[in-house]
Amino acid sequence: MFKSVLVANRGEIACRVFRTARRMGIRTIAVYSEADARALHVREADEAVLIGPAAARESYLDGAKVLAAAKATGAEAIHPGYGFLSENAEFAEAVTAAGLVWIGPPPAAIRAMGLKDAAKTLMIAAGVPVTPGYLGEDQSEATLTAEAARIGYPVLIKAVAGGGGKGMKRVDKPEDFAAGLASAQREGQSSFGDPRVLIERYITRPRHIEVQVFGDKHGTVVHLYERDCSLQRRHQKVIEEAPAPGMDAATRTAVTDAAIKAARAVNYEGAGTIEFIADASDGLKADRIWFMEMNTRLQVEHPVTEEVTGVDLVEWQFRVAAGEPMPLKQDEITLTGWAMEARLYAEDPANGFLPSIGKLEHFVMPDGIRVDTGVDQGGEVSQFYDPMIAKLIVHAETRQEAAEALAEAASHVQVWPVKTNAAFVMQCLEHPRFVAGDVDTGFIAAEGSDLAAEPLSEMGIEDAAHRLRHFAARSGDSADSPWHSLTGAVGFRANAPTRITQAVVVDGEAHVARMLDDDDHPMTRLIGLSVTRVIAFENGSAFDVSAFARGGSGAGNPASDGSLRAPMPGKIVATPAKAGDTVTKGQPIVVLEAMKMEHALVAPFDGVVGEVGVSVGDQVVDGAVLATVAVPDAR
Repeated sequence: MFKSVLVANRGEIACRVFRTARRMGIRTIAVYSEADARALHVREADEAVLIGPAAARESYLDGAKVLAAAKATGAEAIHPGYGFLSENAEFAEAVTAAGLVWIGPPPAAIRAMGLKDAAKTLMIAAGVPVTPGYLGEDQSEATLTAEAARIGYPVLIKAVAGGGGKGMKRVDKPEDFAAGLASAQREGQSSFGDPRVLIERYITRPRHIEVQVFGDKHGTVVHLYERDCSLQRRHQKVIEEAPAPGMDAATRTAVTDAAIKAARAVNYEGAGTIEFIADASDGLKADRIWFMEMNTRLQVEHPVTEEVTGVDLVEWQFRVAAGEPMPLKQDEITLTGWAMEARLYAEDPANGFLPSIGKLEHFVMPDGIRVDTGVDQGGEVSQFYDPMIAKLIVHAETRQEAAEALAEAASHVQVWPVKTNAAFVMQCLEHPRFVAGDVDTGFIAAEGSDLAAEPLSEMGIEDAAHRLRHFAARSGDSADSPWHSLTGAVGFRANAPTRITQAVVVDGEAHVARMLDDDDHPMTRLIGLSVTRVIAFENGSAFDVSAFARGGSGAGNPASDGSLRAPMPGKIVATPAKAGDTVTKGQPIVVLEAMKMEHALVAPFDGVVGEVGVSVGDQVVDGAVLATVAVPDAR
């Protein structure tokens, strides 16, 4: 076994790999960009090396810099994590050529599965069922348009080198195909350096089922059962679980056998995931599940597999890379209980799920569950990287118990001022369709109106303010007590008192305070603090309620003035509308690329575009006015 490992990644995956390495007595080495100088993964490593500026292409994606860091620190092995260089065959070859241990599959396997069209051709030859579609070399718009018509709408356009939902667009009707194709090609070029696409039949009630596979250097390949990753938004997974609800023994055998075939077809070694799409219109059936793609790396959702099998997949990666045989045989790998994982994203569900960036002044995760994260209080969510900041993971005896535990955990998330999707996750987990196991990849889009978190009402805030003042009076504090100088009030919901955690931010530092129990008994109080702001945390949401105690009203939002402002720094990649165009509410005006995704800024109401002040290629700052829309009679 090697004695040191460099993790060529950042954030929660670097922290996750370090955790296993420390347990095994392996020295840990981090690499970091200038944006991550104070990041958690840098502080947790035994040694850390700066490898470049904030932009990933100049740091984490620069294989030469990573290898130089490994040489300078005496690293014996490199773990690529997921994303960045994890599925880069040339980098894998460079690692082994440098005499280091590559903790990943052989470069030939990465290449074979790296392009979706070539991978599907290979799977057909191996006898693995694949989704009907177009995999041809002719990438002209005319040919792709004709093939989409042949396959039949709706269709899914996918970047051949894509992953993580990037470069993937659903198109429902012919007149929208050209725009969807252009967007998929842009994202493919931007994220993977390859604009080529393939087209698939879009399954109207799709389930995303994937199988964890593992191979060693001695020819053994096993599976560790399946995961269901159907709860997605814009093809980004939100909630994952293992096993898949509604999976019977016959269907499980069919899909795991197909996964083993796929892995053996490329002489696979290490951790990998075979992803399938299932037509769930009549439940899960063995003859309605097709190969989609293979991810030749560890997955973000690997913890749910670890929870139901009792296996540390990172430890297996280390052992297999070191040449050891598979730790367990297939019949020794058991499936126990139910696990669920929710991805906590720094994003604003109330504002079209736009990413939220900034300093984490207050960051408290729920107790009693597994939390994988790469940030902590005082850290920063950067514009340069993926917005996922943590994963909440639970394991229970039954699916219902797991869902309840995860919803409870999400309700206790406290993050400020960066916004998160915690409340949204809780609403998903408690939705009757999810509880019944009636899930597919269209669930969030179909049930969106039921998944929005309820805002804290003005009446609730005022009632809470009264309770706080009542508590302050009863507590016997002096006139200069912090309770008498409160600039806000903490809110609560009477119908869910056990879920309410209150906190205040005092001179930039957060302090938790539970105020009154159901019988109006004081529980905790703050002593000797001058409170300057009060933040209410309710069911995963955060509210700044300071204005209410100052006599103001925070209810409602002012009507939009029609200005479309950049929600974060980024690059303009499209301007679908021009000055003078008549537009309808929700119609894209400007498309911004930031945090590795495209974000459409849309018309806030029916009107006329007054001005588009940016051009394709422009770099814009947070808050910049990009365009304006006016009602017709206001021109």
